[in-house]
Amino acid sequence: MRKYEGIYVLNLQGNEEGVDELVSAITTELENEGAKLQQVDRIGRKEFAYMNHAKQKHGFYVQCQFEAEPDTIDKVRTKLALKDDIQLQHYQQR
Repeated sequence: MRKYEGIYVLNLQGNEEGVDELVSAITTELENEGAKLQQVDRIGRKEFAYMNHAKQKHGFYVQCQFEAEPDTIDKVRTKLALKDDIQLQHYQQR
């Protein structure tokens, strides 16, 4: 098991009511693949420096710290990439 940090940018388009559902979906997916969550932080809404290809000006940032096997990251990344509400996901080893 290795320690990881995951950063997620959620595409809510001004509707921050769906944050809890998306954070729950992310944490459930991590736990289903065998990750052990240590901390989940809702960083909040942040403005982008530049408008992205979908002409969005902001996103809701979430940070998760967890322990997992290296192959878990690829599995989770593949499954979460199918969700339109998750605009960006980035993982790094701590």
